[in-house]
Amino acid sequence: MMHPEKIHQTLHQHVPGAACPYCFHLWKNTPFELKLTRSRQSKVGDFTSRKSIGHPRITLNRDLNPFLFLITYIHEVAHLHVYLKYGNRVDPHGEEWKSAFKQLMVPTLQKEVFPEEILHELGRHMVNPKASSFADADLTRVLRSFDKHADQYTALSDIPEGSIFQFQGRYFRKGKLKRTRVLCHEIKTRRNYLVPAEVLVSNVQLSML
Repeated sequence: MMHPEKIHQTLHQHVPGAACPYCFHLWKNTPFELKLTRSRQSKVGDFTSRKSIGHPRITLNRDLNPFLFLITYIHEVAHLHVYLKYGNRVDPHGEEWKSAFKQLMVPTLQKEVFPEEILHELGRHMVNPKASSFADADLTRVLRSFDKHADQYTALSDIPEGSIFQFQGRYFRKGKLKRTRVLCHEIKTRRNYLVPAEVLVSNVQLSML
């Protein structure tokens, strides 16, 4: 298990300053391994409770802006609380998780922690929180506006169908939206892939259609 000093240092570096004491308090109440990872396009965080690792573990992408890091941290701590109370007997993002997440988020919903534009979207989102904040397009957009390199990327959902874009070092043409994913055609291999609609893409060549 990680030392308290290391946990505090990690939180101090990654969450808004006003939220650091609260986040550290959550860890002290129910300790877990906190691991930062490289950027992952498929997820920004996860919770693992397998017996093989010996103790609960939460991983978070190290490149998240402080506001998204905080929301993701509490999202995963809510999973931990549900696991400690119910084990694996309930839906991972069911009513038990929603209740825990909403309760844990309440102390952070203040202007000392979040900018006003994020607070506005969070207030709406927390009425019925989704399994992923990226499933909420409006919240995703306002959170990403605070990324360090926000001007270099755009969400796949924001570009027109037919546009060519770069993602994970490869070029694709955007196709039809299929619920929360977009059918995209890779230029080089001519294969089709379902890409999450809210991933960030670059080098966009807009369609003229």
